[in-house]
Amino acid sequence: MLLEIIATCVDDAITAEQNGADRLELITAITEGGLTPGIGLVEEVVKAVQIPVHVMVRPHSRSFVYSTHDIATMTAEVKAIRKAGAAGVVLGMLTPDGKIDEVSLANMLEWTGSMQVTFHRAFDELEDQFEGLRTLLKYPSVTRVLTSGGPQPAPQAIPRIRELVEQTKGSELKILAGNGLKWEIIREFIDQTGVSEVHFGSAVRYGRSGLKPIDPIELRSLADSIHQ
Repeated sequence: MLLEIIATCVDDAITAEQNGADRLELITAITEGGLTPGIGLVEEVVKAVQIPVHVMVRPHSRSFVYSTHDIATMTAEVKAIRKAGAAGVVLGMLTPDGKIDEVSLANMLEWTGSMQVTFHRAFDELEDQFEGLRTLLKYPSVTRVLTSGGPQPAPQAIPRIRELVEQTKGSELKILAGNGLKWEIIREFIDQTGVSEVHFGSAVRYGRSGLKPIDPIELRSLADSIHQ
């Protein structure tokens, strides 16, 4: 089992690594669902930890439908993040009719190089998630999908997440489950869905608040539970 933890600063990153995180998703604006962090933060986090750092590439929180200028901005961010030594990027883009924007995705993947690519929770706004999965399977550079199985929290979508896991068996594409997970229910959730990667944000922070620091005791309890 692989545990991904959201980090919003260098202290988060260090605390996460010291207390059992296997990978980081580095973001800013956690209350807006995560936006692209400044490149200075990316560089400092990559220097501060040994575990892989995957960086959010999302220029604004208005929607996942992006203009030509947005895509140009995202491309510039991908190039800078790659140069900073990050292990991956987290991105996603949709068409106005609720499908994956393949033109923009293909454009972006030209610049990711050897970095891993996570298609983020824009996936949960698709009209048809199974069609979306078939689309992503055409792009070997896309290595995982971060999803809660739809607009609801992941624990409420166990059958859908299990179906998505089944659909990706035998491929390189992994389902990374996130949103609404808590360490108290995580073993049962893993058993019922078959996921091999889980994603946590506010649930491992003091007061379970996105704007508080990571609670090392809470994170260690989670890490020990899923790494048994």
